Amino acid sequence: MVDRTSREIDRRHVFYPWAAQARIEPVVVTGGAGARFTDDTGTSYLDFASQLVHANLGLQHPRLVAAVHRQADRLCTVSPNHATDVKAEAARLIAAHAPGELDTVFFTTGGAEAVENAIRLARLHSGRHKILAAYRSYHGATAGAVTATGEPRRWASEPGIPGVVHFFGPYLYRSAFHAATEAQERDRALEHLEQVICFEGPDQVAAILLEPVVGTNGVLVPPDGYLAGVRELCDRYGILLIADEVMVGFGRVGEWFAVDAWNVVPDLLTFAKGVNSGYVPLGGVLLSPAIAGSFADHAYPGGLTYSGHPLACAVAAESVRVFEDDDIPARARQLGETVVAPALAKIAAAHPSVGEVRGRGLFWAIELVADRDSRRMLVPYNASGPAAEPMVRVLAACKRRGVWPFTHFNRVQLAPPLIIDESDLAEGLAAVDEALAVADEYVTG
Repeated sequence: MVDRTSREIDRRHVFYPWAAQARIEPVVVTGGAGARFTDDTGTSYLDFASQLVHANLGLQHPRLVAAVHRQADRLCTVSPNHATDVKAEAARLIAAHAPGELDTVFFTTGGAEAVENAIRLARLHSGRHKILAAYRSYHGATAGAVTATGEPRRWASEPGIPGVVHFFGPYLYRSAFHAATEAQERDRALEHLEQVICFEGPDQVAAILLEPVVGTNGVLVPPDGYLAGVRELCDRYGILLIADEVMVGFGRVGEWFAVDAWNVVPDLLTFAKGVNSGYVPLGGVLLSPAIAGSFADHAYPGGLTYSGHPLACAVAAESVRVFEDDDIPARARQLGETVVAPALAKIAAAHPSVGEVRGRGLFWAIELVADRDSRRMLVPYNASGPAAEPMVRVLAACKRRGVWPFTHFNRVQLAPPLIIDESDLAEGLAAVDEALAVADEYVTG
């Protein structure tokens, strides 16, 4: 038998998401620990993307690995119609840290399914149909979630589910409202949202779906008061608020859940990724008592074969305990304030290609421009092929220096594991600083 490498076998048999299959050369990852992973050439990378912004506790965390082993020895799988101790414990621990009175968990196997079910729950509970979602958003790749998504990845799936309407959220650096201050941006974004509600018919709108801190589409931290303003609009018009915390929950922005930073309680909250760092796929929806009560006497028309999977829930329960024992959200907040923010301020001052840096906790974006005065993006919106070359080169320069961030449009986005050593964090930021010399080559302003 001819010996074939993993790379050759992979390219023969594996179909990759979001990719032109003939143009990709995936790195073969052979191992990892903490904030580092290694490829088949022996090259080690600092993981500044937490894989897909999900490995919040890093790779091969000993307590999470042990939790998988313990549960595998007891019970690997069971129908979701059965109760298990680990499902109950995971739900209890998640609910214990949830905002407000969110106390009931519907488990899914990922974030897109969580969003799908949150939309369904909102429609069934309210008796209304329309869902409002932001343009700069990503909510998942299933039918409803990708329709709610505001960015270009939804285009190929259109027409999607009916009843989804998009609006502009706050983004002062590229304000759709010609705002000059955070307060203006907040007020004008809320005024715009209320107009959309009125034009769509308040009694037609089931829910407003938003990422409390926008993730892939810019790490957009809302102005103080914006989320509270959205909550007030929802209350005034009888609309439900769905917080999509798939990417920003479980410590990513220095809080258990991002809404906690602004003391806002949604009616539904979706989660996945950081709940158990992706060791076994898991997601879910936290429900308010009112919404959960809608299904006390008649069945909820939805379910998943692997809902509440024992292995996934065992890891989730142990993950929450690690968060509690090591105060992971506070650690992420402290590293963001004392290490990342000062380093990125220096990077912004040193590189003419940096238009803005922004973020919170261990979730940051470096927005790259070709001209600071006009704020012209380093690459065009949704660039591909030769037009995307500057960002391709910047990412390659980071990887050559042993750091693996992720990029989207004209941004380098940084989301290292929340357990990263401070020295590794500083090392990675220094490498990104060096790599941005490539972006500076394209500055024309």
